[in-house]
Amino acid sequence: MTVVPRLVLSAPSSGHGKNALAIGLLAALADRDVEVAGFKIGPDQVDAAYLGLASGRPGRTLDPRLVGADRLAPLLAHGATGAGFALVQGSMGLYDSVTGRPENDSTAAVATALRSPVVLVVDVAAMGQSAAALVHGFRSFDEQLWLGGVILTRVASSRHEAMLREALDDIDVPVYGALRRQDLPPVLPSRRHGVIPAIDGSAEAARAVRRLGEAVAATVDLDRLLGLARSAPPLPATAWSPRDALGAPAAPAERPVVALAGGPGGSYSPPETAELLRAAGAEVVTVDPLRDEALPPGTRALVVGGALPESYAEQLSANRRLCIAVAELARTGRPVVAEGAGLLWLARELDGLPMCGVLDAVGTTRDGLVVGYREATAQTASVVAAEGAVLVGHKEHRAVLTPRGGQRPAWTWEGGAPEGFVWRNVYASQLTLHWAGHPEIATRLVAAALAEPAPEAVPAGSGGAPA
Repeated sequence: MTVVPRLVLSAPSSGHGKNALAIGLLAALADRDVEVAGFKIGPDQVDAAYLGLASGRPGRTLDPRLVGADRLAPLLAHGATGAGFALVQGSMGLYDSVTGRPENDSTAAVATALRSPVVLVVDVAAMGQSAAALVHGFRSFDEQLWLGGVILTRVASSRHEAMLREALDDIDVPVYGALRRQDLPPVLPSRRHGVIPAIDGSAEAARAVRRLGEAVAATVDLDRLLGLARSAPPLPATAWSPRDALGAPAAPAERPVVALAGGPGGSYSPPETAELLRAAGAEVVTVDPLRDEALPPGTRALVVGGALPESYAEQLSANRRLCIAVAELARTGRPVVAEGAGLLWLARELDGLPMCGVLDAVGTTRDGLVVGYREATAQTASVVAAEGAVLVGHKEHRAVLTPRGGQRPAWTWEGGAPEGFVWRNVYASQLTLHWAGHPEIATRLVAAALAEPAPEAVPAGSGGAPA
């Protein structure tokens, strides 16, 4: 059992302001010297990165599809170690599920699994007393759900607020705050920039977090909200440990340097990736694909996580020295794992811009967004998975690659053609995996980094690097 003061912040649907409120709550409490931790339900590493910026510790995702429902509480306890308040930001509406399994992976299901009170964020701009009927419906829909109260957004006036508070008091639902329409301005950097502003420590991102924190501090009863979080019972789990997840591996005789793509404030991978690599015996060093012109000295492997934004193609292409270094690392047989836009970076070109040229493929950005979970079967043994292994990953991208997969593709799944590339010790796919759900990946990668690569001829048209 682990004691973690916590609450889940959700809403009737997207667009009620819960993201801005979540960031603001963490920033406001941190400003009061409360140790805080932020989590995002689902695969969204962008929201998690801003929660991390506001809290001053890594923001983490809690995704039952990617890590398994049984790991949610242990991962929360791990990420909130030493914290006096943990905030879990929901996705979509409280009872919504993109997979069609709301009983397993909706915000409500996760809140119940975490035994956490839920605070519902409600946009009341076009509502009066009907807000009470809406909240009553959400509270009554699932008798296992603990609805601890509401925060109102886009309140029109003091009279409007008084009306809403009276209606909600009639159904015995606490109101922890009421924000006017101008209190949560759209100050966060555009989502097209992905996690970059948050992990690079940009002034714009820092100002946005501070502004949201000030707005929340002025309008939300933080003391009452902390009281609600502290009323949550102990988590029925011990904290997740990367070493235990790997079966307490013996320390290798040598700690290979694994370069992890990212910036000063974090990587393009979930924080558990670096933790697992260190537990497996690696020395993890950050490399910035946008600024660093060389790989870290002694690099034996490279990992590019799925949160690298596609919109930075020009900057990636312009860094020719690093592109050449990555291509040489792959050519010599060292392990390279590239997810999401990392696959595009390894291609010959993207939208006419030269990339690393590791893979004989061309990327093109399109208007439509490909998004969703995939239950994937490994078609080829790689540093990530044994042939035939079945893993669940997530895809979210606009760019497509031609060809979609190499002669030795990484994955297949129902309804899709073979996807991704395996060439020597290179694994590249637009499928993003959460290593906490598959900790054996870290062990495989470190073992491959320690091994001496064998020479291998590359047949023409293999889908790998040109011969």
